[in-house]
Amino acid sequence: MRFVIITGMAGAGKSQALKNLEDMGYFCIDNMLPNLLSQFAALCSEHEDIDKVAVGIDSRSREFFNSIDASLIKLREMNIKYEVLFLDASDEVIIKRYKETRRPHPLTKQGSILQGIASERDQMNELKEQAEYIIDTTSYTPVQLREKMWQMFSDDSQSYFSISVTTFGYKRGIPLDADLVFDVRFLPNPFYIDELKGYTGLNKKVRDYIFNFKETKVFLTKLLDMVNFLVPYYAKQGKNQLVIAIGCTGGMHRSVAIANALYEELQKTHERVFIEHRDIDIEKKRLG
Repeated sequence: MRFVIITGMAGAGKSQALKNLEDMGYFCIDNMLPNLLSQFAALCSEHEDIDKVAVGIDSRSREFFNSIDASLIKLREMNIKYEVLFLDASDEVIIKRYKETRRPHPLTKQGSILQGIASERDQMNELKEQAEYIIDTTSYTPVQLREKMWQMFSDDSQSYFSISVTTFGYKRGIPLDADLVFDVRFLPNPFYIDELKGYTGLNKKVRDYIFNFKETKVFLTKLLDMVNFLVPYYAKQGKNQLVIAIGCTGGMHRSVAIANALYEELQKTHERVFIEHRDIDIEKKRLG
C-alpha cells in the first residue's frame, strides 16, 4: 500500500493536490485528526483493494496537530511505509489567495493573515524537514500543480527516481522545493547583447553565445558529473525525487540554456527527467 500524507501551509494548494491524487485512483481523506492516523492506516491495510491512500493533515486540526509526531512514530512501529508531501508558497501569495476567497486563516480568526502564516510556519517547520517531497506553488497554476503531482505519484512513476530541473531568476527568489541550487550569474550575460536580449535561452543563438565560453562547457561537465554521482545516494536514503534549481538574474537566458543542456544529458542515462522554466514567461513579458 502506498500511503501519502499531504500537509503544508494553508492556502498552498493541499485541497487541489488531494483532488489530483483522487483522480489517480487514491483513496483520499481530507482534514484527518493526526491521532487517528494509525487506526485509519491499519483499516486500509486490511483491504486488498485499497492500495493507494492519501490523507490531508494540517493546521485546521488545531491543538490535535501536536500529536502528529507521535502518530508518525506509531506508523513506523506498525511497519507502515508513508510519504510526506509538503505544499508551500510565499507569504505574499498565500495572503493574496486568502483575500480572494475572503476566508479567515485557520490560526487567526480575528488577527491578521500574516500573523496566522507566521504561527503556522513555526508549527509546520519540523514536519517540513521530514517531508520526502516539497512543492512550492507560489508560481503554479492548477494545471501545473496537476502535472507535477502526476509526475510524482502516478502509477508509472512509483518505481522510478525522478529528477526535476527548474530555472529561476534571483530577483524573484530561490524555489522553495529545491534540493540543489546552482548560480550561473558568473557566466557572460546575453542580456547586454542587443541582438540577443529579447530572446530566451531556448533560442539557438543565445545558447550558442553562452556555450561559446570555455567556463560554460567546464561547468556543465562538472555539474553533470556531480548530479550523476549524487542520484544513487539520494535514492539510497529513500528520496524519490531530486529537484535541481539553476538561477541567473532574470531566469530567462543563462539559467535556461544551462538547464536545457543538463536536461538533455540527463535524459540519456535516467528514466524520468523533467524540466520547468519558472520565470521565463514573466521576464519575456517584462522585456516586451
